[in-house]
Amino acid sequence: MRPHLRVVTKAALLGAIFLIVPVLLYAQFLSADQEKRALVTASVREQGHTVAAALSPVLTQPGPANLPAIGRELSRFANPLTTIKLMFRPASSGVSGFYYVATSAPEPSDELDAERASLAQQGVLGRLDESCTGDVPVEQRYTAPDGHDEVVNSLIPVQSPAGCWALVTSLSASSVPGLSLGRPYYDSPEIRFAGAIYLLMALLTFTTFWSIWRGLGRFAERARQIREREAQGASFLVRNTVPELAAVAEEFDRMVDMLQDSARDIRRAAEDNAHAFKTPIAIIRQSLEPVVRGVPEDNARGHRAIGLIERSLDKLDGLVASSRRLDEATADLLDMPRVELDLARLLERVLGAHSDLFHERGLILEASLDAHVPVRANVEMLETVFENIVENATSFSKTGDRIEVRLAIVGDWADLSIADSGPGVSPQDLPRIFDRYFSSRPDLPENGDQSVHFGVGLWIVRRNVEALGGRVTAENRQPTGLLVRIRLPIRRALAQK
Repeated sequence: MRPHLRVVTKAALLGAIFLIVPVLLYAQFLSADQEKRALVTASVREQGHTVAAALSPVLTQPGPANLPAIGRELSRFANPLTTIKLMFRPASSGVSGFYYVATSAPEPSDELDAERASLAQQGVLGRLDESCTGDVPVEQRYTAPDGHDEVVNSLIPVQSPAGCWALVTSLSASSVPGLSLGRPYYDSPEIRFAGAIYLLMALLTFTTFWSIWRGLGRFAERARQIREREAQGASFLVRNTVPELAAVAEEFDRMVDMLQDSARDIRRAAEDNAHAFKTPIAIIRQSLEPVVRGVPEDNARGHRAIGLIERSLDKLDGLVASSRRLDEATADLLDMPRVELDLARLLERVLGAHSDLFHERGLILEASLDAHVPVRANVEMLETVFENIVENATSFSKTGDRIEVRLAIVGDWADLSIADSGPGVSPQDLPRIFDRYFSSRPDLPENGDQSVHFGVGLWIVRRNVEALGGRVTAENRQPTGLLVRIRLPIRRALAQK
């Protein structure tokens, strides 16, 4: 799975969690709220039934109602949580509707009118007016003129000869905080507050997730520019927009500066070391010349010693050159600008520069190069790769041999193969030919390359190719010969122009 798909998947999973969790929690809290509401409502209604039973003898007696006595009875049942009120509808013909006649605690008439209007609007009084029987279930919330909320929990009718009495039990909403009495659970202040906090938390989470993702994406783009040695862009710190990543961006910038400084130091040290070693080598060569002339012709031992010294100097000179090439290759990997170039043209130029060598050695070059193979690389790094591969192929070839070079675009890759007709490499040594300091050169032809080799050329080839995002392999040909294949990523956008 690609990295951005993994991020999208994780974001979708996080979003699903943020959607599922509140649904599950809401269901659990709603169930608990309903249970508590049922208990509170049952308790209040039971209290209403108790009061109605106690007042029934007074309410059902013949003759006019003794309202002062009824008021005193209601006061006996008053408590801080509930309010008990009595409504009455006369049985006289032509009179309809209920009106309040007594309360357990004094209340302004406008509050009583507001409560009666709310009950009438909901049709509760209309149903009671028709039969005056049964317990009318109700959970009606209304706001009194003074701003406090009350919830009517029960209406218990009592039939009498004078008319229909209705005992109203109301519960103050503030007396049981946390319950959604008289309104939907989702409309309660607690749920709204919790929902706002949850939405804010989700917004902060996704905003942080998105900003960090975008910040890391900018870091990746900057790292790609550094890896591909594109034109200098903004630093990690400048590209960063996430405060939490500022310290990381600063450390990345310091690391890049340190690598660039290291590359310059390595190049300078390679040049200084090569100069420091070559000077004494040259002095030894010059000092050896009079010694050679002074040794008699018949002194075989002396000439053999001088020959050993000269070969050792040649080897030492080669080691110094190889060491410098290794240091420069390492520095190039750390800090080398890259440009967009045509691999076919670069390869044609390198092969053209070796045309005199092919003619001198009597070698036949067969080249088949696709036109316009775009890559992003460093010219010097690729030239070093091609020169080392071509020179390796010519060093194992004899007069009349063919060197075949093929370059083609295969999918998203530039596929380059260079094949010779030499002795090849023994199977046990084939996996090691790209290792540093490994050299296997058996049965060289008489006109082959007789110079000293130290096994760094193919190592540099592999280092450079891999640094450019490619890979290099080698295999023996049949009946003889070695084929080296290099694959480099092409610049698809350039290839489509």
